[in-house]
Formats: sequence, structure tokens, C-alpha cells
Amino acid sequence: MNLKKLLSVFLTFLVLGTATAQNAWFPVNPDDSDFTESCTSIMVGKKASTDGSVMTAHTCDSNYRTWVEMTSRKKFKPGDTEPVYWGTLHTEEPWDKRNVTEKGRVPAVEETYAYLNTAYPCLNEKQLAIGETTITGRKMLENTNGLFLIEELERIALQRCTTARDAIKLIGKLAELYGYGDSGECITIADKKEVWQLEIFGSGPGKPSAIWVAQRIPDEHVGISANIPRISNVDFRDSDHFMFSSDIKERCKALGLWDGKEEFKFWKITNGGKPFAIREYFVLNTLAPSLGLKFDSEELPFSVKPDKKVSVQDVMALYRETYEGTEWDQTRNLVAELTRRDSKGVEYKEKIKPVSNFMSNEMRALLNTIKPGATERIRGIAVIQCSYSHIIQLRDWLPDEVGGVAYFSFDNPAQSPRIPIYSGTISLPKSFSVCGQSRYRNDAAIWAFRETNRIATINWDKTRKLVEPQIAKFEAQMMSSAPAIENEAQELIKAGKVQEAKELLTKRTHDFAALTMQKWIEMKAELWSVFARAM
Repeated sequence: MNLKKLLSVFLTFLVLGTATAQNAWFPVNPDDSDFTESCTSIMVGKKASTDGSVMTAHTCDSNYRTWVEMTSRKKFKPGDTEPVYWGTLHTEEPWDKRNVTEKGRVPAVEETYAYLNTAYPCLNEKQLAIGETTITGRKMLENTNGLFLIEELERIALQRCTTARDAIKLIGKLAELYGYGDSGECITIADKKEVWQLEIFGSGPGKPSAIWVAQRIPDEHVGISANIPRISNVDFRDSDHFMFSSDIKERCKALGLWDGKEEFKFWKITNGGKPFAIREYFVLNTLAPSLGLKFDSEELPFSVKPDKKVSVQDVMALYRETYEGTEWDQTRNLVAELTRRDSKGVEYKEKIKPVSNFMSNEMRALLNTIKPGATERIRGIAVIQCSYSHIIQLRDWLPDEVGGVAYFSFDNPAQSPRIPIYSGTISLPKSFSVCGQSRYRNDAAIWAFRETNRIATINWDKTRKLVEPQIAKFEAQMMSSAPAIENEAQELIKAGKVQEAKELLTKRTHDFAALTMQKWIEMKAELWSVFARAM
């Protein structure tokens, strides 16, 4: 086999390998051996943002379902109950109940709120929003006899609550009453006034309950959760900044996790390991460099006051981070120099870096076999195994239908554009209701982006010159066109035409989705032409 043919086979394997691999559910994502590091949530308090909005966010960085829908309000009769499910993270379409188990039932409420139904439900019609990261914790705390997994607690909170504090109280009450059956989780709960970080664990052997603490991000601060417990000293007297499970001290003593004399450091009790890693340090240090935070510290502040106020675009930029140009850049040693000729035959030198920070473990192993120490695995914020992500902005000066907006993207957040989905959005495009994880489906919205993005990773050094300007273009277009649409929706609401306002916002979501999907499909052909010329 000649070199050109061998290269062609290798490129095909890189592009199609993902689609082939997706034909089965992997216990560990093949693109990321450290599967437990799976999400990042950044939070921004009201007085820390440039416009007075509150923000929370989420990257779903693992092999979870990618179908998304707006779930409508539901009405129940007195005495009705509703089911609590296990297994919803791996379904192919909203109707799909294969491998889904009804674990139990809880009393229903008279009427629920509509919400944006992602794998980890995230935004309701009243501007209540939730981000999520798995923080695992001590194995001894897990009790699978508990009724609730975290995604079902998020769903019920969004269906029944309008504020972060009420959501925390409800989640805590349900988890303690019926039992929490999941591993350690952090959910970042925001409303249009404030944002909280809730860390929750099982209660260990015996009758299932829950151990949890919630801490408020100060209004002037930003925070981050990235798969490691972060809540430190709990001030049990400060109800404005802390909430906690009813018998937390007694349970932690009984389990031998706290002696009752030491400081009650929640991260130490529930996990024991260092309460931060690169992602937490990078974000906090980037936003507050004046603090001089040290990566070798034993502990970082729970949250920080940023040196400059933070815009939603700043948060979007953080979600594209791979630490390129820093000491944690995985490609810093992977630069080569080629001799090329221009159109007139004049030789010139060009530095190339064809391998990206999105490289697979196999590529990393190959490079380190050729030259030991060439690259190491460092977890970035933007990763290739991302299913979807959202940055949610909540604005108390706007009607709820308009004020809450999830800037949503499929696949790698460094390679995909964002699509605005409002609290008042009624429906999503049909292709959003199809999951693209278990197999390649051209009717699944994610593959309009994922296929192009995977091709781009073949030589990101070249292809990013096509992809990144398009991301910037659509982001600028989305933000610059928003005021006119949002003002029009507000005027309709003032005139009592709420349904028309919702239809207007829904059309904006559909139009932006169509524009971005079409462009990424078109770019696929452009990217292949780059490689055709290069070969």
C-alpha cells in the first residue's frame, strides 16, 4: 500500500471511527480514559456580570443522550402520583423507554412548569436554571436503594419551583425522604437573582437518605464546579449563604467521617482529595489574576470576585478553552517545521502543528511511543467527547419568557456554534428530538455538527481557519440581533399577546438552528477540499 493510500485509510478511520464506535454503549468513552472527569459548570453572580444577569452553565462531557425537547406543562388530579425513572440518560428519542426503569412514584402537584429537557434538565419557563457536574465522592456513601438519581431531582425541581432556594429545599426534602441513589453530584442552581452550588451524596448503608450542602455564590463573585467537591467550611449559622441536610452532623459522625471537633469541611468529609484541579484553577485565575492564586495550594477560594465584570461572551470563550499557549497545552511539544514552495517556486519555512488538543488516547500513545514525553493527557474545558453544552443567562428586568436564555451547542464547544433557546420557546426543530450517540443518524441534529467537527480534527492547524471564524460570526450575529427580537417579544407581552411572543422566540430558535446546521454541513465539503489540496 503506497503512502498516499495509507494516509487516506488513516484519515477515514479517524473520521468514521466515532460513528462506528457509537454503535454500542461504552462503559468508558473511547476518547477519554478518565471518564469520571465529565462536566464543567461555571457560575456568575448578579453583580459580577456586565449586565446584571445571573449565569450558570454545563458541559455534558460523556456518552449521554443528545436529544433535546421542550417539555410542556402537565396537570394532575388530587391524589395523583408521577413516576421516578432510572435510565433516561441513554434513550434515543423522547418516547424511547428501552432500558428505562420506573424506580418508584411520588405525589404529583396540581400543575407543572414547562422546561428545557436535556439529559440533565436545565431551564424552566420561570427562569430557573440548573448546571451539573459529577463529583463522585466516597464509595461508602452510595446507596442504590435510594429512589432518586440526580437528573430526576433536577427535572422535578424545574417542574415545581421558581427560585433557586425553593429548588434546593425541594431537592433536599425529596432526597432525604425517598433516598438519593446516585454517586456524588454537584448541581449549580440559578434564578434571576442568585446562583447556588449544591453538592449531594448518598447516606451510606441502611435506610436511604442523603447528605448535602448548598452554598451561595456571592453576588459579586464567580464560581466553578468541575467534577471535584468544592464546598469547604460550612457556616451552620449563615442561612443566607448555606443550606444543608437536616441531620448532616449526626450522620457524618455516625459514618466516622467527622469527629465533631475538627472544622466541618464538606469536601474533606465527602471526598478527602484535593478540592480542585486544572479547570477550577484556570477559570478562577483567569478571571481574578490579581489574587495570585497558586496551583500548588492546598485549597482555592470557593468563589472569587473577578477583576473585570464577566459577560456571557466571556463565559462562552472559557468553554472553548484547551489551555493553548499555556504550560497545560498538550500540543506544546508537537510543532514541526516544513520547507514549502510558493507559487513562484521560492522556498520558505512553515511551522505546523497538525495534532490538536482533541487528540484521542490512541494518538497520544502513538506520539509518546515515538518520543517518550511528547505529550501528556491534560483535561481541558472544551473536549471532543462533549455531547452538548449550554450557558444560561437569567435576567430579572425582562419578562420570564424572554429573560431566560440557554445558549446551546451540540458536540465540542470549541468547534460548534451556539443556538439561543429561551424560557418561552415552545418547541425545538424535529432533528433535536433524535439522539446521535448510539449510532450515526443523519436525522439527528448533533451529526450536522459532529461529522464536520471530527473531520476538522484531522488537521486542526489548518481547518480551524475555516471553523473558528464561523463560530465567531454566528456568535456575533446571535448577540447583535437579540435586542430587536427580545424588544419585539416584550412589546407583544405588554399587549397581552404572550402566545405570539413565544412563537416569535420559537421562530428565532428554529431559524438560528437551521442557519448553523446548514453552514456546518456546507463546511464539511470545504474541509475535505483542504485535505484534497494538501495530499
